[in-house]
Amino acid sequence: MKNYDETMVKRGIFSDTTSEFIQPMEPKEGESVKIKIRVLKGSVREVSLVNGEETFAMKRACRKGMFDIYSKTITMGSDTYSYHFELMIGEDLYFYDAEGLKENREELCDFRLIPGFHTPDWAKGAVFYQIFVDRFCNGDPSNDVVDAEYKYIDRLVYSSKWGEPVCKDGIGQFYGGDLKGVMDKLDYLKDLGVEVIYFNPLFVSPSNHKYDTADYDYIDPHYGKIVSDFGELLSERARGNSKASRFVNRIAGKDNLEASNALFAELVKAAHERGIKVILDGVFNHCGSFNKWLDAEKLYSKAPGYEKGAFVAENSPYHDFFKFEGGTWPNNKNYKSWWGYDTLPKLNYASEELYNYMLKVGAKWVSEPYNCDGWRLDVAADLGDDPEMNHRFWADFRKAVKEANPEAIILAEHYGDPSAWLCGNEWDTVMNYDAFMEPVTWFTTGMEKHSDEYRKDLKGNTGEFWRMMRENSAKFTTPSLQLAMNELSNHDHSRFLTRTTEKAERYNGSNGEEATQNASKAVMREAVTMQMTWPGAPTLYYGDEAGLGGFTDPDNRRCYPWGEEDKDLINFHKKIISIHKANEEFKKGSLIPFPTVDGVLAYGRKSGKNASIVVINNFEVNVEVAIPTWMLALGKKTVSRRIFSTFESGWNTKKKTFREEKGITKVEIGPKGAVILKTKKKIL
Repeated sequence: MKNYDETMVKRGIFSDTTSEFIQPMEPKEGESVKIKIRVLKGSVREVSLVNGEETFAMKRACRKGMFDIYSKTITMGSDTYSYHFELMIGEDLYFYDAEGLKENREELCDFRLIPGFHTPDWAKGAVFYQIFVDRFCNGDPSNDVVDAEYKYIDRLVYSSKWGEPVCKDGIGQFYGGDLKGVMDKLDYLKDLGVEVIYFNPLFVSPSNHKYDTADYDYIDPHYGKIVSDFGELLSERARGNSKASRFVNRIAGKDNLEASNALFAELVKAAHERGIKVILDGVFNHCGSFNKWLDAEKLYSKAPGYEKGAFVAENSPYHDFFKFEGGTWPNNKNYKSWWGYDTLPKLNYASEELYNYMLKVGAKWVSEPYNCDGWRLDVAADLGDDPEMNHRFWADFRKAVKEANPEAIILAEHYGDPSAWLCGNEWDTVMNYDAFMEPVTWFTTGMEKHSDEYRKDLKGNTGEFWRMMRENSAKFTTPSLQLAMNELSNHDHSRFLTRTTEKAERYNGSNGEEATQNASKAVMREAVTMQMTWPGAPTLYYGDEAGLGGFTDPDNRRCYPWGEEDKDLINFHKKIISIHKANEEFKKGSLIPFPTVDGVLAYGRKSGKNASIVVINNFEVNVEVAIPTWMLALGKKTVSRRIFSTFESGWNTKKKTFREEKGITKVEIGPKGAVILKTKKKIL
């Protein structure tokens, strides 16, 4: 004890549930599990493992350099094993849990091990790429939506020239992006370093966003292939879609539907040949008013081979798929809908037929001949009418999907605490808003993720950043955290590059140019550096890597700027993605925060003998940071710069060596800068 001060003793305590401290990391029922914690040599009197009412004394297993490793072997039962540590330091009792070291027993957040919970290894730290298909690439103009093909929300749909501004209320505005366009760009994605494509919805739907599914069994021919194309278009005065026969043929004709499914299977195969996985967007909480089961637009009743929908016929076989309010059969749109949008009728999972049908849909698309690699689940916590139904369905959905493809991922959209669904029998993980997108956005830009608010008090607020990260990351188990979708932008929020302008503003249809005025690529490089070095699966939203800006939707759904890309930003992404993929610690390693001043973040990532250090300087001036690299449990070593970015100098990968002196490595970093340092020499 006499060689360490109190602060150093506390900083030396570390444990988590990565494979360095839990062996095996994903234990099965009945399996022996070794749990470890690390402390500075001779700094504690006693170390105990506490599981509920049981306390187990831990023994020192070994001594490595300046650290003692304590361990305890337990046997996994059938229930989640929750635990924390108690440590006697001198005469004082401390607690160590999933949020770190604490003095108060009443505020504990236990580590959790879930027996039998296996998550796909391929997804841990994998680089995802989100594609909003209509805006990515037009590879086949013959399947484009035609002007006046049909009406959506009482307006004629229309096509726009690639790259033209997005209309403020242009839900029926189309640019022609399709699956052939994605196939044409697979080599671009492979060269970028993408390992997984996440598609926004692909199934038959009338909108450009396609979160209002019309048919869960088929890919929309406007994205796929239209091999049979005939029928009428509509006039401006047309009432509804009663004469939209060309549209009906396109989206309900079996030859078009089968050809589109076949093209999708071909795309997945081509992606797999390049080492790229594919996951689909599943919208199971609600469907669309155009859906063949409801047919509120009375379209499918005009197509051969379809049963009458619940809106068309009182005796429809699909009547129980929906809930009708104020009567058993509607005279108008009085079915229950999601958030009151009559274009989004809510599905009634009290119907056993619907329930089982959706389980089959879940299994179908991860099976032959499509072989998709999993699902992203839209508004998954909203499904059903009560929590019991919700959890029962997702547990059955997991069984159906995993039986069809054991290595398929189940990833849900969710805001707030996801832990109720991450108990091993429902979702694998979530889109990581609370433990990535929001803290990173607040720290680097001071902006809310929709660009609705600017908070000067949160910009560069290091303490608040770590508080948010600690509290929200602790809601995950490590298997879920390692494949959580870490995004900076997506189809629901403003583009990150736009947030760097620090303008609290929404799109009004004419202010699109302001979305990138005074944008900071240096700040974006800071955030991307964090994205590629943080626990989880870094997920690029198409075009972010090319300098695409945009306020929150619909402006965030601009066309990819082919031919006008920011090549420097693309090259930066290529390099930092390659660094992420080449270093195991970024995919599966521990995260070790280092103390710094406000405006600066520093942390280590460590996995076995692999370790890196990341420093982010959000100041507009140079700073020198003293990194207590002894906290990484390394031997004598040097660290070598791998990538470097600042506001003034752009970015480069020139190597520079920093030497440790008495456990401290001093690093100088420029304004709005980011640096990754790779450790050298043997780790103790």
